[in-house]
Amino acid sequence: MNDLLLALGTNRRARSVVGALKLPIPLPEPLARAAGPWEARPLEGESVVVSGGPLLAAITGALAEAGATVLVDDAALLATARAAAEAYARPVRVDADSRGASSANASGLASSANASRVHALVLDATAFETVEQLRAAYVFLSPRVGRLARSGRVVVIARACASTASPATNAVRTALAGMVRAIAKEVGRKGATANTLIVAEGAEARMPPVLRWLLDRRSAFVTAQPLTVTARAAAARSPAVVRPLDGQVALVTGAARGIGKATAQALAAEGARVICVDRAEDSAETSQVAQAIGGSVVLADVTAADTPQRIIDALGPRGVDIVVHNAGITRDKTLGRMSPEAWDAVLGVNLAAVIRITDALLAGALRDGGRVLCLSSVSGIAGNVGQANYSASKAALIGYVDALAAQVAPRGITANAIAPGFIETRMTAAIPLMIREAGRRLAALGQGGQPEDVAQALAFLASPGAQGITGATLRVCGGALIGA
Repeated sequence: MNDLLLALGTNRRARSVVGALKLPIPLPEPLARAAGPWEARPLEGESVVVSGGPLLAAITGALAEAGATVLVDDAALLATARAAAEAYARPVRVDADSRGASSANASGLASSANASRVHALVLDATAFETVEQLRAAYVFLSPRVGRLARSGRVVVIARACASTASPATNAVRTALAGMVRAIAKEVGRKGATANTLIVAEGAEARMPPVLRWLLDRRSAFVTAQPLTVTARAAAARSPAVVRPLDGQVALVTGAARGIGKATAQALAAEGARVICVDRAEDSAETSQVAQAIGGSVVLADVTAADTPQRIIDALGPRGVDIVVHNAGITRDKTLGRMSPEAWDAVLGVNLAAVIRITDALLAGALRDGGRVLCLSSVSGIAGNVGQANYSASKAALIGYVDALAAQVAPRGITANAIAPGFIETRMTAAIPLMIREAGRRLAALGQGGQPEDVAQALAFLASPGAQGITGATLRVCGGALIGA
C-alpha cells in the first residue's frame, strides 16, 4: 500500500530536485488531516476570505465560532460581518486582493493579510442569476486563488437548479458547479480542495455546520463535489461542535478492518457506543476493535436470515441511532465469465442484506432523528470492467438512499451514501501495480485516500449538523476523474 511518489512528496529535497530538473514526475502534496475527536475551534489561527452575499452573516458566524479570522472583500460589509462575529470575539478585517492592493492601502483598509496565505476562500453566490453576476465569481476568486495555502479550501455556496427558475438562472447555477470542478483540479496540486455547497430555499439555518466541515481538515479527500443542504428531513437534535454523538448508539457492519474499523473508531471518538458486526471468521479482529473503543460485538453473516433479529436483540430496548452498512465483497469477472454464484454473492452481501437489515431496524429499533449510511463506490457511478455485479450493487445503493430519504424524512431520519474512490486498503493493495498507480494519479489530489477519510465523512453525516443532507451520495474520491 506504500505510495512511493507521495513519500517522495514529503521530502523537500526530492521535490526541489524534481522541480529543478523539470522531470515529468507528479509528486502529490501530502494532505493535512486532523487527528483525534472534533475540536471546538478547528480553524484557530486560520484566515478565511469571504465574499459579500445574502448569507454573509451566517457564514461569518460559522467561521468565527470555528476560530477563524474573517476577511471580507468589501469595507461596506464590515458592520454586518463584525456583528456576526462579535459573540465569538473573533477579528474581522477587510481583505484586498493582489490586483486591488494599492487602492486599498491608499484608503487605509488593507492589512498585511493582503500578501499572506489564506486557509480558505468562501464565495456566497446564492444571489447569482445572470451571466453578469457570474463574472463576480471570477473577480473574487481569480486574484486570490494563488494565495491559497497548502491543504487549503475553496467553497462556493450556491442555489440549486429549479424547474421554476428561468433557463438563464439555471445555466448560471450549473456554471458555478463546473467552475468549482475545474478549480479543484487546479488547486489539487497543492493538496487543496474545492467544493460547491448548494443551499435550498428554506434550509439556510442548516448550512453553517456543513460549511464548517468542508473547511475542516477532516474533509481532506473530498473535492470537486456538490453537497446539497435541504429542509427535507424533519428537525431533530441540535448540532454540537464537540462530541456530537454523545449518548448515541451506532451499528457498523464489516467492522473488523479497513474502512469499517476506521469508522467504528471515528464514531466512538465522537461519543457513540458502537456495536461492531462482522463474520465469525473475523472474531479476533472484530473483538479487538470493539475492545479498543469500548464497544460490543455481534458475530454474524449479514446475509443470514436470522441476522436482523440478532442485531435487534443485541441493541436491546434502547435501539440504535446510526446504522453504517459497510460490509461488502467483490467477486470480479467479466460478465460473460461470471458464475451465477459470484453474481448472487455480491448482490446478497452488498445490497439484499442492506435492505433486509434496514427494514427490520426501521420497524422499531432505529430511533427518530437517526441515520442510515451506506457504502457505495465510484464503481457504482462509472462502472468498472469485470465488476458488473459490484457496480450494480453499489449503484443500487445510490437509488436506495434517495428513495429511503423521502420515506423516513418525517421522522427526522436521514439516509445517505458515501462513494469512496481509490482508498488505500487491503483490497486495493491486491490490485496490479499499474492499475493501482492509475487509480491514485487520476484524481485532482493525485493520490489515494485513507480509510480515515471515509470514516470522517461518515462521522460527519452521522452528526446532528448534517440534518440538512439526505438522499445524497457524497464521493470521497480526491476528485477522481473516473465517473466525474
